[in-house]
This record gives sequence, C-alpha cells and structure tokens, in this order.
Amino acid sequence: MVTIKAAQARRIALAAQGFTDRAPRGTIGVRHFRRVMDRMAVLQLDSVNVVCRSHYLPVLARLGPYDRAKLNRYLYRSGEHYEYLGHEASITSQELQPLLRHRARASRRWVQRMQTELPDYVDAVYDEVSARGPVSVKELSDPGGRTGPWWGHSKGKRALECLYVTGRLSISERTPTFVTVYDRPDRVLRPEILDRPEPSEVEAKKQLLVLGARSHGIGTATDLGDYFRLKMPEVRPLLAELVAEGRLEQVAVEGWKDRAYLHPEAKRPRTIETSGLLSPFDPVVWFRPRAERLFGFRYRIEIYVPEPKRVHGYYVLPFLLGDELVARVDLKADRKPGVLRVRGSFAEAGVDRIRVARELSASLQQLAGWLGLDEVAVEQRGDLASALRAATP
Repeated sequence: MVTIKAAQARRIALAAQGFTDRAPRGTIGVRHFRRVMDRMAVLQLDSVNVVCRSHYLPVLARLGPYDRAKLNRYLYRSGEHYEYLGHEASITSQELQPLLRHRARASRRWVQRMQTELPDYVDAVYDEVSARGPVSVKELSDPGGRTGPWWGHSKGKRALECLYVTGRLSISERTPTFVTVYDRPDRVLRPEILDRPEPSEVEAKKQLLVLGARSHGIGTATDLGDYFRLKMPEVRPLLAELVAEGRLEQVAVEGWKDRAYLHPEAKRPRTIETSGLLSPFDPVVWFRPRAERLFGFRYRIEIYVPEPKRVHGYYVLPFLLGDELVARVDLKADRKPGVLRVRGSFAEAGVDRIRVARELSASLQQLAGWLGLDEVAVEQRGDLASALRAATP
C-alpha cells in the first residue's frame, strides 16, 4: 500500500478544491463560477449574515472579488444547478439530481408527522404553488403563524419544506434577503434531468462517494461519507467495492490513524501558493475532524455557545496561507458605519506572526472592499492582534 506524506495530503486536498487553479484574468463570470462549482460539487448554504451569506465566501476564497448578483443568477437561473440536501442545504449540479432522488424517500420524523397530521393542508399548499408559480411562505393564502422565535416555523413553512424534502417541490431561488421561493420541479429542473433514469440506491451512493473523493482529493471513510452526508455503516462496504472496481485507491497517510482513499485523478502539487479566508462551511474545513487531521487545526463554530464560554468568538474564519491554516479571525461586517470589525485575531503555534499578519491584513482589506466597507478595524483581542493592527492601514 502506498504511503503519502501528511504535507502532500494537504496539497492534494487543496488542489482538489481548486486552490491551484490559475487566478482569473479580467471580469469574473460564468466560466469561473462553473469551474469552482465543478471542483466543490456542493456549495453549502447558511442564513447567518454576520459577514455575508456563507456561500459567497468559498467562491471569494477561490476567485477573488466578484459580483455576487452574477453568482446568484448563475446558481439559480442558468439551469445548471439546483438547491437540495446534498451536504445539508446546498447548491449542486442538476446532473446529480438522479443520484439524490433516494433522499426524497428517506424517512424523516417531522415530515411523516406533517403528512399524517395535516395531509389535506400539505396537498393544498402543493396545489397552490402548482397553480400560481414561484411562491414564498408569505405569499401563501393560508401561511399560518410562527410558533416560536427561532425554529418555530409556521405550518405554511413546514408544509413547503415537507414538499421540498420529499421532492414534490423544488427551490427556485433565494431572494437577496434569503427568502426561499418554491416551485414545481418541472419548472426548476431541465426536462432531460427529470427524464433521466434513476440508478439503484447502492450505485447512487457509490457515485456520490466517488464525487466526494474527487472534491476532497484524498480522505478517510468518514471524510468521504460526510461530503454528501451518507451514513457510515453503509459507507465502508461501498468503499471496499469502489477500491475493488478501481474507482478509488486505498492508501495510508503519515500520521493518520485510519486508512485513506485517493481519487485516481487527484493532482499532487509540490507547492500551494494561495491565501484566503475560509467560511465555516467551506468544504476544506466543514468536517472538523478532517480539518484537525489535515492541518492540525482544531476548529469549532461557537455561534450557539454562550458568549462567556466562547474561546475565539462568534463567527470565526480560518485563514489559509500556502498549504497551512495559520490563523483565525472573529469578524463582523458593521454595515452602517462601513467597518469590517476584527473582534479577535489568533495565530496558530509556530507561525511567523509578522508575515501572517501582513498577508491576513491584505485578505481583510480585500474582503472589506468586496463588501463595500470602507475600513478594517482590528480590536485588541487575541495573540495576533498587535501584529495585525500594525500591518493594517
């Protein structure tokens, strides 16, 4: 069995995610977005807007500043992608829709309860969307009221989500304020996608594992299973079949406890020359055990941690420099005064803090300009704060 060095595994992983692709020249447009989506396969969504909607950040990290309105049009109106439960709520290629159809039949308690308790209402919501076209929950004739401040969704929202999860409706777009708009699948997906035969569930899951391996480059069974949220008891025997079929190669990685799987097309660059801030939901770091295994970077999102118990902050972004995660920053876009606030900045052990601060400052300035903010303000919190303040105009 081939043994791969840990540093090489990092470079393979970053290359698979597009961090060795040539930087765009000129205006960033559809061909660049297509390349990024091909590398990642799925773009996870999240409603938190402390900096910006999280799905914009992975594209920024790979392409540099771009027009978010153009990306929105590409993702929702080009006919190339659609939103579904790929890796949580995420955008993925319509080409993968046949591989994800089995999820519409998966048993979910809240869906079953909705269908059992309010079957006529669910059907009525479907009929209304079918008759009227793209509809948000507020546009329903009988949306119902919220039942709580956070996840206490109205019956209208729960019915729409029930229809979406089970495949009877699709999401046609999200508005700039992140309002979800629903429509019938035949008005969202291309006809040839809907007409395409569905593979067996086993083959669909095997193809999803291979896609996860292509986007990760290299990973353990848990890494690859997590990419499309497959259940681990079924992942390991499927990976054994994929190795036997030559669709994946089993390898060892120096320092990794578990065996790894290498995609046959994975690039093996000698160096990685890149820098950028990563969303908490970027595929490079979204599976926290993988981030720790690849980079020695222990990362937890602390949004739901009470403030006195937070270690690094509310919305913390890792900073990638070369093939290492060298720092993290707690950020907030303070839009009214036009300030990107760095509420905390922290260096990883053993890094050159002066160099890291200089490179990080450049990325923060770029982020602020892209967000339409005029200033970066570094607060005196964290072991990198002094160097970062000195490096920031």
